[in-house]
Amino acid sequence: MSITARWAKIWQDGTPDKLTQLLFCDMSTPKNDGTFNVYDDIRTKLEARGVPHEEVAFIHDADTEAKKKDLFAKVRNGQVWVLLGSTQKMGAGTNVQDRLIAVHHLDVGWRPADQTQRNGRIIRQGNQNKEVQIYNYVTEETFDAYLFQTLENKQRFISQIMTSKSPVRSCDDVDEQALSYAEIKALCAGDSRIKEKMDLDIDVAKLKVLKTDFRSKQYRLEDQLLKYFPREIEQQHSNIEGFQKDIETVAAHQHPKDGFASMTVSGKTYTEKADAGEAILAVCKTANAVEGYPLGSYRGFQMELSFDSFSKEFNIALKGSMTHRVPIGSDARGNLIRLDNALNNIPVKMEQAQEKLATLEQQQDAAREEVGKPFPQEKELTEKSARLAELDAALNMEDRPSADRDNVEAEQNSEDRDDGCRNVGDRHSVLADLKQKAGQMPPSGRNSDWCREEAL
Repeated sequence: MSITARWAKIWQDGTPDKLTQLLFCDMSTPKNDGTFNVYDDIRTKLEARGVPHEEVAFIHDADTEAKKKDLFAKVRNGQVWVLLGSTQKMGAGTNVQDRLIAVHHLDVGWRPADQTQRNGRIIRQGNQNKEVQIYNYVTEETFDAYLFQTLENKQRFISQIMTSKSPVRSCDDVDEQALSYAEIKALCAGDSRIKEKMDLDIDVAKLKVLKTDFRSKQYRLEDQLLKYFPREIEQQHSNIEGFQKDIETVAAHQHPKDGFASMTVSGKTYTEKADAGEAILAVCKTANAVEGYPLGSYRGFQMELSFDSFSKEFNIALKGSMTHRVPIGSDARGNLIRLDNALNNIPVKMEQAQEKLATLEQQQDAAREEVGKPFPQEKELTEKSARLAELDAALNMEDRPSADRDNVEAEQNSEDRDDGCRNVGDRHSVLADLKQKAGQMPPSGRNSDWCREEAL
């Protein structure tokens, strides 16, 4: 089915519901002078298939805001079946989505944002069609392949920046890509090497990204083996030892049966829970909000009072071999329960430290196995890079035999020499010339500009 036949079929199928279509084309503009242009050619072919002349419109005919508003209204109510235009004229601000059933891209935009703007005309709130059609047209063995390749490279770079998924720290501007004359010729001739080159460009770029990420992980593993794992493992050993000593301290200072272990607050010992709790609250009312205010002792642990300005609450630090922080409130007895719960919870903390130590040791062993391994796809990268270099050399018309290139350079150097000075590019002769002319220079070097270019 030809392109115009497809458009006509969509028009016929959508006639009962007055469904509309958009055609984007940046390669031409209506001329109205009888010469060929894509827009008039499309209209002529559609009319030949039964589409009424007045139902095919060009955005270029709406050269005022009033005309544009009227044209968009006709598209929305189905009076205009198909609207043709460029990305610039029919992109952002074109609200004709009500009856749109299809969008056709006759060419490819130069920027990913162009394609987004085009598709955004139909994928839009207010469209009465739950399913829509988007068509992209390309011509085999033409420059279209390179345009889509460039568009893909740009979108990949944009996605890497927006998602932060790529380890690449820098990237060449894809707008600076250039084709040699040989590559353009190969595209026009349908040379299969161009397609192979484009595929290899993508594969090699992906493999280089993977290799860069692999090497970064290797460096991180080496750093972790040298610093992180030894430090963390030693810290967990120290924590476990400290928790064990605190567990022994708690066991040695148990509450008497149906009684209360004494608590010292501000130098005074209390044997009743209520009195001890009230004493703590009294200190909170009078103590300055400073870190590490000496409060007293409880069950073999020193107590320090501090105020958390963020949470607006006091904390008691039970200091033994390890420090156990307990937030306190306004309930005197409740604060004593919180302190006991913190001490009774020390075995749980020790178990957590032991689990973390086991995990760290497993991670350390795994890191030792991984560090130093070669990149698993190194062979594939080498082979594809070599093949890509072969294709680049084969498609580069500007490369000349080395003998011809040397002859051209020799002729250029000969032409560039003037009466007194050799070209700066002839590095091998500069020193000899200077020695030869040294005896001929005037006594005062300040007044001579002879061979200034060579000296510079």
